[in-house]
Amino acid sequence: MLPRVDLVESNKNQKLVSSELGDLFASYLGDSLFACVFEHHLQVVQDDEVKRFLEFALATSRKHLDMLKEIFTKENIPVPVGFGQQDIRKDAPRLFSDIFVVFYTTEMARSALVTYGSELSSASRQDIIEYFKMCLNDSVIIFEKGLHLLKGKGMNITAPSIPYPKKVDFVEKKSFISMIAGKSRPLTGLEIKHLQVNINTNIVGKAMMLGFSQVASSDKLRKYFQQGAQVADRQIKELGKFLLSENLPVPSTMDAYVTDSTTPPFSDKLMLYHTSLANGIGISNYAVSKIMRHGLHAQFALLTAEIVKYSNDGMNLTIEKNWLEEPPTAADRKEISKNSPGGN
Repeated sequence: MLPRVDLVESNKNQKLVSSELGDLFASYLGDSLFACVFEHHLQVVQDDEVKRFLEFALATSRKHLDMLKEIFTKENIPVPVGFGQQDIRKDAPRLFSDIFVVFYTTEMARSALVTYGSELSSASRQDIIEYFKMCLNDSVIIFEKGLHLLKGKGMNITAPSIPYPKKVDFVEKKSFISMIAGKSRPLTGLEIKHLQVNINTNIVGKAMMLGFSQVASSDKLRKYFQQGAQVADRQIKELGKFLLSENLPVPSTMDAYVTDSTTPPFSDKLMLYHTSLANGIGISNYAVSKIMRHGLHAQFALLTAEIVKYSNDGMNLTIEKNWLEEPPTAADRKEISKNSPGGN
């Protein structure tokens, strides 16, 4: 087996494949957005522990951006526009409390674990594999730091406890996956986990949408963000019903951690893209194969469809505003052929 340095050297002339181009582009947009978000929060943060946590998160995003710029430059690929100083309003007061920002950052890190794992598994060039391995490790560190910080502040975002199994057993009845005589079997540990994750994601989304709806510059965007808060609220309630039916606690919303500020800390473009990013996380969270209860599957499908519709509306708004940065795409062979010297 070749040493790692030789592996990197051996494929340095290998061109990036489609998955790598797409993932690097998306990563640049994501980290440029998070760098702006963290930079604003550092201007208004009050808690010293939270400040150190955000400083680490900001340094991590900036490190990623520098490395991505280096990759794009070496490959002679234009560096995406993404987000920058033009998308931050430096004189804006806080829109969210310190504790919400920690919760938000921790949940974003949780999503990044899934995203970078997928990107790593699709990479083929060794330097790109090394890059996504580093990003995955960075996300682990941020998630762990955020989890411990939240616990230290008296906020636990983990799934509720259930009894330990007393013996090994095997499922004998089909009613394990369906409802018989109007009754469903208790939720499994994995089902509780996915309910908790999806509720947490919607708690973040609802608070974000409430905040964005207060500061957006146009009625159209304000209404869109208000609609997003309503979508998230419905999803929290529908998912919470499953936990309540098992006498399990439902996480509390964080609406109270949104301030009454009406001064935008971010550009409309950043807030709209962030909403799109949150929608993508929500859709991805519902795509789970380890849910065995038919009722849960059906509910997840309904909730996914609601997010997809809301996301499509947001995409149309982004295009309408001319804010959608086109990702790397396959060659349009028909167009190339039509425009060739011999074409008609």
